[in-house]
Amino acid sequence: MPTFITRRHALRLAVLGPVAGTLPSLAGAQAAWPNKSIRLVVPFAPGGSSEIVARGAAAELTKLLGQSVFVDNKPGGAGNVAMGEVARADDEHTVILGHIGTLAVNPYIFDKLPYDAAKAFVPVSLLAKVPSLYVVRPELPVKNLKEFIALAKSKPGQLNYGSAGNGSAGHLAFEYLKMATGTFVVHVPYRGTGPQLTDLMGGRLDAAAVGAPAVMQFIKTGKLRCIATGTTQRLAQLPEVPTVAEQGFPGFEMTQWYGLLAPLDHGPGQRRQAGRGLGAGDQGAGDAEAAGKRGRHRRGQHPRRIRQVHRARAAALEAGDRARQDQARLTAAGAAARRYSVSSPCA
Repeated sequence: MPTFITRRHALRLAVLGPVAGTLPSLAGAQAAWPNKSIRLVVPFAPGGSSEIVARGAAAELTKLLGQSVFVDNKPGGAGNVAMGEVARADDEHTVILGHIGTLAVNPYIFDKLPYDAAKAFVPVSLLAKVPSLYVVRPELPVKNLKEFIALAKSKPGQLNYGSAGNGSAGHLAFEYLKMATGTFVVHVPYRGTGPQLTDLMGGRLDAAAVGAPAVMQFIKTGKLRCIATGTTQRLAQLPEVPTVAEQGFPGFEMTQWYGLLAPLDHGPGQRRQAGRGLGAGDQGAGDAEAAGKRGRHRRGQHPRRIRQVHRARAAALEAGDRARQDQARLTAAGAAARRYSVSSPCA
């Protein structure tokens, strides 16, 4: 049974092994590197899974490099503002947290982006895969997904769900659920996971799909009820909660992934050293077992894996509906995410 990373475990995110082989190698490419603090940009507001993953990575990298690695939250435009800024960075001390939304979804729901998702960044490492949890406010009279579907169908358009913003992983995850179940639930976009969760626990929202690190503590304390997980198997931390697939939708899977990216302008020597370090950084049996206990996280993977993730999603998305209606685009993105989760070599 897979386990899932908690907030405390997330802050111990083990980029230590493979990335340890990468970044000191970067230092070897340029003797003075790093000669100042490194900025790790998170393209979303504080309070969500992305910040938890980034802060865990920053803490470990600070120890490894002997230079401060600090997290800089820069929300706006579904992550596009930060991605555009980092794509233009040329100080070789700025990196960004890559995400399913900014790399695989945004190119297909925005007519124009301030960055080229396929060409503007160099993949350094796949940091984490995080399952989506489908949660509701405790007062909603449903105990599982089947009851939620029945309630939604009896009141079409009267229930709502929140997300961290248009094009966010939570938006994608819930639209995919709506598509699979044939339900109509109104989307309420927020500017980040934090305010979304405040309204959900305050009773102003009915439901949401959120990465588990951000909500596990609220589920455990009864402030939210988890009605389904987006994983293929039940989570060890929530053994009583069935998966979406178990509740009548075989093959359903929804996860978020996070990677460490550098701007393309980072020197070619550094990129070669990064590839060598990560290629030699495969997990041993004990390391892989520890990763499993933290929640099926894959850490420090070769940058080729991120490119494969990106290309697999992009190819699937291009085969989907390219209509300009936002709803139609997200439906195509949801179908692409499902195909990737089955076929990608990173899964």
